[in-house]
Amino acid sequence: MRIAQMYSHLNGHEHILVHKPQAWADIEEAIAAVDAEECRTKVSEEKRMLGRMLVSPQDLNKQFAAEFERCGRKESRTSYWVTADAKLIRRTLTLTPEEQKREIEEAGEAAIFSYNQTDFVKERIAVEVQLGKYSFVAYDLFVKHMAFFVGDLIDVGVEILPVKELQQEMSSGVPYYEGELYNLIREGRGIPAVPLVLVGIAP
Repeated sequence: MRIAQMYSHLNGHEHILVHKPQAWADIEEAIAAVDAEECRTKVSEEKRMLGRMLVSPQDLNKQFAAEFERCGRKESRTSYWVTADAKLIRRTLTLTPEEQKREIEEAGEAAIFSYNQTDFVKERIAVEVQLGKYSFVAYDLFVKHMAFFVGDLIDVGVEILPVKELQQEMSSGVPYYEGELYNLIREGRGIPAVPLVLVGIAP
């Protein structure tokens, strides 16, 4: 695979190149090691592509996982407590999980445990490979990466997506770089308020 397109939001790419150049080299190397043709294992059952051999998102994910784990990137979770009271959430947002739970319960509200998980984290850079449904990309960009950034666990989030050329060789519903770039830019230059690198991959 190769990086066909890239967009740096709030200087995310520049931050990595200046502060963690080896980390970007590792990301490029992991992408280059993934073979899309090896993952052309899915027989389409969709009417418009019936019987056609497609690139399997599951097989691609397995290859990406193996490559990113090989260079020391691991799953990471950030935990927190939520409640139905908006003012209480604002007040507890920046507290530790233990302090959040205590303050919510002391206010007489129910404290509900929650967490965000990201796939590949190392050196304060989170990498997500998104080959699921298109709605998951917004969650990654506006919730996952943001939560890890606000929690001071990462400095940059990297979102890897197929470009349209590759997405057309996959099942319907898979997100693609060009569409998600449009969605990101439509929000404005400062939203989300976390440095990101949107990466479009192609065979």
